[in-house]
Amino acid sequence: MFTQYIYRLGSNPKRSLKFFFTGIGIFIIAMGLFALSYYHDPSWRIAGLAVLFPALGIAGYGYLGIFANRFSQVISARNSARRAFDNGKSK
Repeated sequence: MFTQYIYRLGSNPKRSLKFFFTGIGIFIIAMGLFALSYYHDPSWRIAGLAVLFPALGIAGYGYLGIFANRFSQVISARNSARRAFDNGKSK
């Protein structure tokens, strides 16, 4: 069950990378709002926080997909090595 979830989450690495970069871009906008609140009205911080949390969620989802893709490659290599070892051992 866990491996199926990992395979499904990491099945589209280009989409995951797109999510990650979109989240990073929105995060940069949130940091700009924080900087704007330093020089102007402090209420810009609330807007920065409102943008920050979705940005972290989007970037986190993208990073999780990238990680799942790499981890699924490790799982598949381990399974193929285990099958090769079992085939050699049974002879």
